[in-house]
Amino acid sequence: MAVLLAQCDQDRSAVIKSPAPEVVPPIEVDTGTLTPPPLLGRAELIAALAQAASVFAAGATVAGSDPLVGRSFSLRLPFGCNGPTIAGEANEGLAHWQWGEGQASLRLSLTPGDWLASPFVAGSTSDGNREAPTPTWEAVEGFWIARPWMATDACPVAGLSSSISAPPSPQTVGLVAIFPEDSSRLSRRDGRAYQYTIRGKGDVPPVPPAGGFALRLEGRVVSFPNGRASRCVAFSPDQRPTCVVAVRLDRVAFEGGTTGNPLSEWRLN
Repeated sequence: MAVLLAQCDQDRSAVIKSPAPEVVPPIEVDTGTLTPPPLLGRAELIAALAQAASVFAAGATVAGSDPLVGRSFSLRLPFGCNGPTIAGEANEGLAHWQWGEGQASLRLSLTPGDWLASPFVAGSTSDGNREAPTPTWEAVEGFWIARPWMATDACPVAGLSSSISAPPSPQTVGLVAIFPEDSSRLSRRDGRAYQYTIRGKGDVPPVPPAGGFALRLEGRVVSFPNGRASRCVAFSPDQRPTCVVAVRLDRVAFEGGTTGNPLSEWRLN
């Protein structure tokens, strides 16, 4: 009997351990969110066009897709750094300002260049081949990037000025804003200038800002018919090529001073 009792005590004290539950790691879900590339600025566009000039001058070709195509940009172009422009000296594609009568007002102005028939549209491609004008481009307006040797978007240092008078360097870097046939005509200038007038208060004339004014251009880089974002032309191997990038403009604005204070803007799309 003692043996049986001992056996029963052993059965009651027996513990059945369940296997430890399996730890399943959390499932990582890819949301597919892509971070857009940063906006292209003055330095990036100038560097890209400098590279395009080098490729063009060397007679080389570039294979593959152009990484600039589709990128958004915000470009700030200072102007009026040395004061007003003398009447008759304003150039198409460059912003400037002039005094009104009696200096009671000052007017900011920019007339885009009509570049539909320019070599940039109907000229040679970067690989030396000829292309006919693009029939789907109804208008092409040009804007120059003055002083492309400066990567910053500020006026040059006043201390660099000299008593020796010298003509400004030729323009060699620019943007061509393209307008396809299906685009709105309201966004085209057709020879009309972007203008904004600043008036004085009473007998006090307006005071231009110390840092000059600035033109703001925003939009997206597009391509020429050969798939490249830029195109260059030159009339001599000893001449720096003039290169432009094709864009679709979304916004044009005048800004005052170095703070970027908006004065007037035009929404194109």
